[in-house]
Amino acid sequence: MTKNIGLWLDHKKAVIVIISDGDEQIQQIDSGIGKHVQYRGATRPRSPYSAQYQQGDDQLDNQFIEHLNKFYGRVIMQIRSADSILIFGPGEAKHELEKRLAREKVSAQIAGVETTDKMTDRQISAKVRIYFQDQPAAD
Repeated sequence: MTKNIGLWLDHKKAVIVIISDGDEQIQQIDSGIGKHVQYRGATRPRSPYSAQYQQGDDQLDNQFIEHLNKFYGRVIMQIRSADSILIFGPGEAKHELEKRLAREKVSAQIAGVETTDKMTDRQISAKVRIYFQDQPAAD
């Protein structure tokens, strides 16, 4: 029983397509990272002409990285059991996840990493089906 997984990924969400013995499942994981996140510790300025909330950039960066690490952890839990993994999507998230998979000794399962634009779930599913149809069977 071969389990192939296609993963479309950006910093906001992951769409996971699991193909196993002709059956196909689609799962979506949201990162929970919004555009404008109000974190604890942010202060409201007293001047009416200043920015709404002020917080150190390094603190925001650390909180963003912490959210991403939790998000990547949830994604890895879903794809760890795959025989072969195709990772694709826009931006840097796919390469960040690839590095994390290498640290967790899962990188041998990566069949490919590709750059794509935003895609619908149907487009993602079709790309994964076509990719694994064209791959030679593993011995």
